[in-house]
Amino acid sequence: MSGIAVFGGTFDPPHKGHLRLLKTADEKLHFEKIFVIPTNIPPHKQTKELADGRRRMELCRIIFGGDQRLTISDIELKREGKSYSYDTVKYLRGLFPDKTLYFIMGSDMLLTFDKWYKSEELEKMIVPVCLSRSNGDTALARRAAKRFNAVFIEASPFEISSTELRKAAARRDTGTLKKYLGEEAAEFIIKEKLYGLRLE
Repeated sequence: MSGIAVFGGTFDPPHKGHLRLLKTADEKLHFEKIFVIPTNIPPHKQTKELADGRRRMELCRIIFGGDQRLTISDIELKREGKSYSYDTVKYLRGLFPDKTLYFIMGSDMLLTFDKWYKSEELEKMIVPVCLSRSNGDTALARRAAKRFNAVFIEASPFEISSTELRKAAARRDTGTLKKYLGEEAAEFIIKEKLYGLRLE
């Protein structure tokens, strides 16, 4: 059976680290199709200044674009309310009943997988793909991967986070934005005045 990749997240903003994780998983599993899905309201995070869905969708197109297999999907944004992976996977399972659904996540998310909404039902519909992004949690992540029958992939850590990039935008650190997002995404953030950007 061919595999479909599901890569969800707040993506606020998406950056080259997210792209690297996706490419690392793809190099191992060779996906037939890839769905990148920005979350509407993440159930596991408190986000006071989440950029709106339209802008995060556009940033995802800029960061992840260029692969014909890839779809930037607004299914969680259209659903509104909290975004539960179970609902998204159930929808995709209906579209692709004969395909394996690989659900890409960081090791931190897999460690709390049993606390997700309808986790036992979700586990039956997907193959989790755990990307371990730091040396410190590798042993824990390996044990969790075995417990949840996940594919475990070691990925080199990325040196910046979305939180740090939002802070860089707020202080108009265009050098950092261009380094970790690329020029087009950085210019989009500046143009749209995202993340409390201070204008000169």
